[in-house]
Formats: sequence, structure tokens, C-alpha cells
Amino acid sequence: AEYVIKNIQWTTGSNFTVERGRQQIEELISTWEVHESWLHWSEFLHEEELQYSKRYHYQVRWSIPTRRKPIPRATASVYFVIEISKIKPATSPVEVFFTLESSRLIHRPEQCRFREKWLKDIIENKTILMERL
Repeated sequence: AEYVIKNIQWTTGSNFTVERGRQQIEELISTWEVHESWLHWSEFLHEEELQYSKRYHYQVRWSIPTRRKPIPRATASVYFVIEISKIKPATSPVEVFFTLESSRLIHRPEQCRFREKWLKDIIENKTILMERL
């Protein structure tokens, strides 16, 4: 069976607000296949003015708190950018891409299946590093 990448209907440039962007990122995350033990928190970081577009940067921080360790030793961050073109019509949907902490690879929601393993690997690598220090 072939996997169908889940995406959402992104807002247009004219309807975009910082809070709407955060809500849509949450909506996208709800389509990801991650175990219910993962908790996340999203926040707006900053706005970036470019020649032909405006970029809005967000961070989503992930962890797995447990009863024994309610404050996790490490978290994993996913960084989102919502880009609004100054050239395309305001009725065009915003462009969205994300990167994982410690990675330069740029993912597009409509082209990529999110993997829970990516979050696990980030936390595992941080934990190993802390134990070595």
C-alpha cells in the first residue's frame, strides 16, 4: 500500500496572521503519526523581511514527560517558516517548510512524511552527549 502524504489547506497571504500561522502549524502537526506520549509546545519566534517575501519563524518543541521524569532531560525542536510572497497575488497560499534541530535539510509538508524517529534520534543524541560530559 502506498502512503499518502497528509497536508492541510494553508491560508492565503491576505488572510495570514502570526496566530493563524501558529494554529495552522498545530493543524499540520495533528496529521503527523506520533505516539500520544509526545507532548509539544509551539511559539512564534520572529519575522524576517526579505526583498521578495516575508518569513515568519516558529519553533515547536517536543518531549516525552513521564510520571517518573515530568521534566524531560532533553527536547527536540522543529523549526517552521511560513513565507508570504510580495510578488504572487495575495490570494495565493503561503509557502511552508520546516527543518529539524541539528539538520539543514529543508522539508516541505506536501512532499514529506514526518517520522517520529527523527524526534527520538535528536533526544537520544542529546542524552548521549550529556552523559559523556
